Amino acid sequence: MPRGLRITLIVLLVLGGLFVAVDRLAVNYVEGRIADEVKASRNAEEAEVSVGGFPFLTQVARRELDSVDIRLSGMTTSSGDRTLEVREFDAHASDIDLADDFSGGVAAETTGTAHLTYEALSAAAEEGVTIGYGGAAENGDTKVRVTGSVTVPVLGKTLEHSTTSTISVENGDTVRLHADEVPGADLPGVEELVRQRIDYTRQLTGLPSGVSLTGIKATEDGVEVTFSGRQVSVTG
Repeated sequence: MPRGLRITLIVLLVLGGLFVAVDRLAVNYVEGRIADEVKASRNAEEAEVSVGGFPFLTQVARRELDSVDIRLSGMTTSSGDRTLEVREFDAHASDIDLADDFSGGVAAETTGTAHLTYEALSAAAEEGVTIGYGGAAENGDTKVRVTGSVTVPVLGKTLEHSTTSTISVENGDTVRLHADEVPGADLPGVEELVRQRIDYTRQLTGLPSGVSLTGIKATEDGVEVTFSGRQVSVTG
């Protein structure tokens, strides 16, 4: 190989290595900025951000990222005077228009899942009510089991009931538990008293703007909620 060609190749390799190094430094900087912003805005304990696509600097030049993956842990949402901890929140955002300071942007489309533990769901329920996995129905729908006590004045005693409940999402921001059957419902006033204790409706505030809950299912480890949205703020 001619000496001049060897020198040219070496120079190109060095420049290529420098470009990759600068590219990775830049992406790490932006990932850190977005992670800090989304952690603060979502009241989360931890935040991890991964920017997709290479090279990154060309994406910066056009102020648009191909994709961003965000994982939050220990995120807290509120529902009235109660809070609900989201153990894990994973979102995939695509086609993001960057903010001028690289601290966030708006994603054309976002999808993801949120994981709720039964401990967190129980903590957000009425006092003395616990929620756990209820198995699957014959049609494949998963259930949760709700257990709680209720005082029945007509009987002059406190009864403890445990029943399976259907879990669903409503209006794009609300998690609902509805007991399939109420033990003792044939007694006057019992069903209403029991449902006041164990039926469960929690509107989740603090979700990213533009995101809607689209589905929910119970697993042995907790409840998985799916969501999606368009024109979603990556950091708030």
